[in-house]
Amino acid sequence: MQLRRDIKARIARAAPARQVGRLRAAALARRWGELARVPGRVVVVDGGQPRIAHVQRDLSPVHARRAGLVAVTRALKGAGVDFFVVRGRPRGPSVVAVPEPQRRRAVGALARLAKAQPAYVGVPGRPPVPGFEAAGWRRVAGAPVLALTWFRTTAFGAPVLGERYACEVEFWTQEGERLYAPRPERVTESVAAHAEPVTLPDASDWGCGRLKVRTRAEFTSPLPDDVRFPVDAVYTWVDGSDPAWLRRRARYSGTAYHAEAANAARYADHDELRYSLRSLATYAPWIRNVYLVTDDQVPSWLDTAHPSLRVVSHREVFRDPDVLPTFNSHAIESQLHRIEGLSEHFLYFNDDVFLGAEALPQDFFLANGLTKYFPSPALVPLGAPGDEDVPVSVAAKNNRALIERRFGATPVQKMKHTPHALRRSVLEEIEREFAAEHAATASHRFRSREDLAIPSSLHHYYAFFTGRATSARIRYAYLDLSHPNAGARLDRLLARRDRTVFCVNDTLSQEEDTAGHTALLRPFLEAYFPIPSPYELGEGE
Repeated sequence: MQLRRDIKARIARAAPARQVGRLRAAALARRWGELARVPGRVVVVDGGQPRIAHVQRDLSPVHARRAGLVAVTRALKGAGVDFFVVRGRPRGPSVVAVPEPQRRRAVGALARLAKAQPAYVGVPGRPPVPGFEAAGWRRVAGAPVLALTWFRTTAFGAPVLGERYACEVEFWTQEGERLYAPRPERVTESVAAHAEPVTLPDASDWGCGRLKVRTRAEFTSPLPDDVRFPVDAVYTWVDGSDPAWLRRRARYSGTAYHAEAANAARYADHDELRYSLRSLATYAPWIRNVYLVTDDQVPSWLDTAHPSLRVVSHREVFRDPDVLPTFNSHAIESQLHRIEGLSEHFLYFNDDVFLGAEALPQDFFLANGLTKYFPSPALVPLGAPGDEDVPVSVAAKNNRALIERRFGATPVQKMKHTPHALRRSVLEEIEREFAAEHAATASHRFRSREDLAIPSSLHHYYAFFTGRATSARIRYAYLDLSHPNAGARLDRLLARRDRTVFCVNDTLSQEEDTAGHTALLRPFLEAYFPIPSPYELGEGE
């Protein structure tokens, strides 16, 4: 499968090191011709170095980590080497322990594996060298910890997952009846030398997905920071080009109090939902169910039969059907806790919010159930709502008035445009505590001077002051498509892929800008998230 020319050009601009790497890649291909020409393998440039990479259809951090762990443990088992899987660091490599007396046999098995399935070998913290050449193994002889790296990519050639998703092999020394780790460990630094191994039926908390692993009993107990409750995801979505929806909106558009509230550009669909779901599937496979809340609209590409996805109509969640149809995101958001079957803890996504790197439940929740929120350095203007305020500021000021009245504190910060970690019980309590204001928000067909912004702000402050939320930080980027340097910022984000969350927003543009912004955004999203999610219909459907 080939990338479109515009995507190729964007990747080339974003990663100039690849220009230098082409000659090295060509030399590598000649040197290791047979290895690089096998179907399912390509030559890539990673960190300025040419590497043989394996094409993986379902590439993700979890799948890459899992594949390396499975390959290493199978090789060790096949060679009759005793081993046990160790619980590693979150987002870190998988880890396998081998008793030091079995080093020689283990290294032999791993060297054969690295040659059969071209891998790179090294020690943690240093660039790996070809493990399919004997010289590579001589360079790491005697190291207490080895790291085997399979570089993996997609049929599109991006992204490339490498050293961060290696499988590390530790050689544990034996002293008496104990085996001792060669470095500090997360759980324990020693185990009984002759204890029987146990099988952990689900190692999903270890970053390897649902996988049975051979380990020791010491590593099977949950840790205090493990998030063990289910987490769902909720999206709100509108197809702003749907003729039936446009007719409904036109019928009521005269009631909007602010130009931004009725601006058609707010409802423009650049196909963000498709790519946000791809980001979720790639970087947060721990999400249990996805709920898509719409005005009886369904994207043509969405697989509504997927068992972990449900499309929810506004009619299912609004207490008062007389307030429908609604075109007010604040009103729709006020009803999310009414979704049937929704978990107590969930993440609320706008469709212009994406996961840009591997995310963990701990990024959004504490293991004791507290939610995390992410204050922005941007401030909510002081004072009462005025005609000069845009709707988002008006809602933030209304939120602040309720918090001041209830808790005697004055919130001044906006929130970052991230997935919002929420609890159904807190949202239900907010509806009871501020019943009149909540009902008014739900009744407004367009954004109003009396609106509350409940899941994106009010929930966080209310939960904080009632002991159920805490402020936190997250690696984050916000990009406005109306900004003159939006293209350059998208290029940098694509090249670095170093943000856990990013938002691509468009609040100031006019309807005539939509086509240009789609032309800018779609190639970026396709290059960043080339792998279809399980929520998409297959080709030809």
